[in-house]
Amino acid sequence: MTGELTVDIRDIGELTPEDRAQWSAWQAADPDLDSPYFRVEFAEIAARIGFGCKLAIFRRDGVPAGYFPYQRRGGTVLPIAAPMNDYHGVIGPRDIRPSLYETAYLLDGARFSVNGWVGLAPGITPNESFRTTIPDEGGYDAWYAGRRAAYGKYFKDKERARRSMETEFGEVQVRMGVRDPVMLDELIRLKSEQYRRTNRHDIFACGWTRELLHALMAADHPDFGASMAVLTAGGQVAAIEYSLHAGKRYHFWFPAYVPSLARCSPGILLSMETIRMGSEQGYRDFDYGFGGEAYKRYFCDTVQPVAEATVFRHGLSETMGRAAASLMSLAGEERGRRLRQSVRRRWNVIEACEPTATGRLRGVAQAASAALAKANGRAKTAS
Repeated sequence: MTGELTVDIRDIGELTPEDRAQWSAWQAADPDLDSPYFRVEFAEIAARIGFGCKLAIFRRDGVPAGYFPYQRRGGTVLPIAAPMNDYHGVIGPRDIRPSLYETAYLLDGARFSVNGWVGLAPGITPNESFRTTIPDEGGYDAWYAGRRAAYGKYFKDKERARRSMETEFGEVQVRMGVRDPVMLDELIRLKSEQYRRTNRHDIFACGWTRELLHALMAADHPDFGASMAVLTAGGQVAAIEYSLHAGKRYHFWFPAYVPSLARCSPGILLSMETIRMGSEQGYRDFDYGFGGEAYKRYFCDTVQPVAEATVFRHGLSETMGRAAASLMSLAGEERGRRLRQSVRRRWNVIEACEPTATGRLRGVAQAASAALAKANGRAKTAS
């Protein structure tokens, strides 16, 4: 892509009505930018809650070429609201908006890190995000019939799990569009317990991430918002999922379930009912985001390429590399590669969440230790 590329940095609160209209028009014109994370409303709410947030406005040969909302953590540039941002990229015309590398260069951070970049990313093997697409003709019933034909055993097992839950606990009910702050706090509590149980960084411990979910849920915007779906059995909460939605896209975001009911697959049952009920409300794309959880293949029939990358300024080495190098070398080549990837992802989450250097250092030490323990556990199992 040629042409002189320049950037103007502003506060997101300085967006003019013309900027907002242009942003929304570019976003609506490109199906790759359908996700609620690309909406101007998401960036504005995130900027009010977060810190270090800015807006890059690009021009190519003087022609407006796109907007990119971002945040800084020390010398690192991250997408706005990271790690609470599953998709990111420059919102602009596809033929002139900056690539990943152009964006990284112009924002001039020591490090530019993304995990769900949508847009041009030369030389990077893309990952995949996963979606369920409901056809206009036949709706949910047609979609479910196709899934059940392809994966009969799996869906029969889930149907049986629902019957078992009703027999043991009482009637299963699902509500969508729940915007109860107390229920959201319960979901956050369940997620925090899950993070600790699985040795992952608790993204809600830093505080501002909780505030963001509450602010998004409380926002009053046409065609954009956040809410929860709740599954109860015999009147007792069994599973909750917080989702972001805009237009016809419904993005599953934070699922949680009561661990004692895991045998009944309450989270899967909630997703199935959310798709059914949501399709009746006009949603057509149910987005599971980037990630390789095995259950997604049973539900998803559409994928979107996204790039995961960390770009360093010339001459700089990975800040974590030296601290973890000796641990990784002990793991062997293949295990070392997996360990590096795991630690890098954990570090990205920690860096994005934690506002202080002390918090980041403490978090990365815990992450490296947990990743090495996990790699050693796999090795023992394999042997």
